[in-house]
Amino acid sequence: MSGRVILAGSGPGDPGLMTIAAARAVTVADVILHDHLIPQDVLLTARPDAELIDVGKIGGGRQVPQQETERLILEHARAGKCVLRLKGGDPFVFGRGGEEAQLCRDNDIPFTVIPGVTAGVAAPAYAGIPVTQRGMAAGVAFMTGHEAPDKAAAQANWAAVAGFPGTLVYYMGVKSLRNIASVMIAEGRPSDQPAAVIERATFPDQRTLHGTLSTIAELAEGAGVKSPAIVVLGDVAALGEELAWRQGGPLADVSVVVTRPKAQASDLAGMLRDQGARVIEAAVIKPEPLPFSLPSELHAFDLIVFSSPNGVRAFFSALHAHGRDARALAAAQIAAIGPGTTDALQAFGITADLVPARAVGESLAELLAGRPTEAALVVRARGGRTVISDALIAAGTPRVEVLEPYVTVHEQLDERTAARVLEADWATLTSASSVRALCAAAGGADVLRTSGLKLASIGPITTAELSSHGLTAAVEATEHTPAGLVSALLRAV
Repeated sequence: MSGRVILAGSGPGDPGLMTIAAARAVTVADVILHDHLIPQDVLLTARPDAELIDVGKIGGGRQVPQQETERLILEHARAGKCVLRLKGGDPFVFGRGGEEAQLCRDNDIPFTVIPGVTAGVAAPAYAGIPVTQRGMAAGVAFMTGHEAPDKAAAQANWAAVAGFPGTLVYYMGVKSLRNIASVMIAEGRPSDQPAAVIERATFPDQRTLHGTLSTIAELAEGAGVKSPAIVVLGDVAALGEELAWRQGGPLADVSVVVTRPKAQASDLAGMLRDQGARVIEAAVIKPEPLPFSLPSELHAFDLIVFSSPNGVRAFFSALHAHGRDARALAAAQIAAIGPGTTDALQAFGITADLVPARAVGESLAELLAGRPTEAALVVRARGGRTVISDALIAAGTPRVEVLEPYVTVHEQLDERTAARVLEADWATLTSASSVRALCAAAGGADVLRTSGLKLASIGPITTAELSSHGLTAAVEATEHTPAGLVSALLRAV
């Protein structure tokens, strides 16, 4: 039985530039073969049972041969699966999408194509450079830097390229930029023509260098420009200095590690990117479901305490599985440990009755201590802190039950991500378990201590855990939320 293949572009990197069609394809695919330059959090919307396969290529580094990618496309499509080949940019613009479409056609596999915003247009736009402009450039030509002018079997007519009366946009041209510029000048393109190089376009750490055709290669080499980068040659390149619209933000040039579980990282990562930070998503923990049963008589509890969003979601998933809804909690007061848990409850139609001013177990325990309770149910992670249940027992509550629908486990980091973590400026820690997991993933607290990585803590419990490992929190959030953590970082840099 033949499946089908979707060849989709995810745009140049900014998640906001990914099309609705491509985003939907992620949610329905059985198998996703993806590149490195897709938006970092887009795969979080994939089905839990989807198979995610990294087939990206890193310039000068590890390469996945195109033949292997094509083999995987055929293997999974022939098994009757919906295969999404998700590429950065547009699949038909230097993305080898045409070759993969031919592969599907030759093997009688149905395929569709979802275009993406290509970097040759997006990068100049994000640098304030219109690739066409009345009176300056009536056309634009896209070139690949891999088609180097000194390549023996070059397909391009370099004299014709140099004489093109419009804008030249080069993809993947950083390594061959000096050679490109030299040949363009030799073939008659003006040496003083404006030029620009846009590195990591549409990402928070985008930077643009302006020069001329004769100087741009030296400028790029001196600045250490690396791929991914787009080169623009033409009079319109000068408009970037006039029309630059994108501000770096207060965290520009600051790299920040987000250690939260993948499903919870997007809010914090998004807030950091909005401030211009270079975000490294390195989930070192994840919630792992545990078998559990809801108490048969929920109406018997006059207090139900939720200590995390994960607990909320697991609880209501089990409730719905038994054909019940929020009305089953009508007899109880609902307590939540903080804003994240409160928001998770709101998603199920529940407004928490009791929320402490500080999002820590001790504050919630103090809030509950003065309230007479006959029967309490505490929903928390297995191995989590017992401060709330202990406080209820100490206050004389006759019945205290604990429900543990999940456990937090460590996740390993791949070698590349681990290296990026240790090279970063800051790491955000949002729980004691994330501290323990980061130490394990990095190779020990001593490695973290000597790396120069500064640590930002969401609150006193996390800070105390850091101290127990001989580590120091450079900042601690006053408000123990992701937003509070971002505010603490903004004060510190």
